[in-house]
Amino acid sequence: MTGENQLVDASPRTPDRAPVPPAPVLPAPLVPAPVPVVPASRVRRLAVPALTLASVAAAFAYVGTVDPNEPGHYPVCPLFRLTGILCPGCGGLRSAHAFAHGDLVTALGANAMAVIGYFGFAAFMILWLARAYRGGPTPRFTLKPRYWWAVAVVALVFCLIRNLPFGSALAP
Repeated sequence: MTGENQLVDASPRTPDRAPVPPAPVLPAPLVPAPVPVVPASRVRRLAVPALTLASVAAAFAYVGTVDPNEPGHYPVCPLFRLTGILCPGCGGLRSAHAFAHGDLVTALGANAMAVIGYFGFAAFMILWLARAYRGGPTPRFTLKPRYWWAVAVVALVFCLIRNLPFGSALAP
């Protein structure tokens, strides 16, 4: 070289290519217009809680009519049949029968935990119906896992106590 700075093209030679055509322009996607939120009518809001309440009332009416104290109408608890151990639900039908007839003392004697459940369900239904009537949000029944564990422990303790001699008052 002669002392002059020369630029040398080091890239390999490629044959001339045809120009790449531009990408086609697509139309903008159609976005539906926002639908106005129309509040549901009171009858529509009350339909689900009212049907739930009617279903539970029908079940209580059936148990109130067909006495579980008479043999042959309902199946025997499988745990009690196999082991002789009263589960937390044993006596629930007798409790519902007494509760449907307004005999709270007999209902508590048959299954006290079930009676607590009846009152809890009644409170939930009152809340649900009141919110549906006013147009409020549907109540959600969510518990943290530690509360579910607490309910399970209470049911287990209830089961243990009612099967021991000193807890015979809790047995149906």
